[in-house]
Amino acid sequence: MLSRNRMLIRSLVSSSVPCTRNFSGTAPPPRQVLKTGDTLRQTRIFTNEDVTEYSKASHDSNPLHFDSEFARNAGFEDRLVHGMLVAALFPRIIASHFPGAVYVSQSLHYKSPVYVGDAVVGEVQATNIRENKSRYIVKFLTRCFKNDKLLVIDGEAVAILPNLAAEKVNVVD
Repeated sequence: MLSRNRMLIRSLVSSSVPCTRNFSGTAPPPRQVLKTGDTLRQTRIFTNEDVTEYSKASHDSNPLHFDSEFARNAGFEDRLVHGMLVAALFPRIIASHFPGAVYVSQSLHYKSPVYVGDAVVGEVQATNIRENKSRYIVKFLTRCFKNDKLLVIDGEAVAILPNLAAEKVNVVD
């Protein structure tokens, strides 16, 4: 009986299926290495709660963010999401893919307003990668779109990455 079990184990181990330990039930995705031209994206819908919490943290209580009538009288469709809250998508995208990244700089150009309830796609595209000691200095083109096509923010960012292997791979061609 013991030798039959050993033979069964040997046949299972020598089969062509690789043996991996996976406790979650799904195999982890392969890590992809960031290259110039790669784009990482995330989508976020900005809520009233987001605007309120950001206002508390930033002490920005401009009525454009809280009073619909005030915003309309100023020429907008409705209450605005803080521009810096929308731009916070950029470091979020980078840090979620490269834990330990250090955000060094960001330029921003606001092109169109974002309103509470808008779905915004933030994207960062690597335009230059330079190795410096054991880290990487990466320049990114940064953009946010609403309605899948309307540019609301663009700019550039620089971050220092601990490595180029993306954690949550969302690399888009």
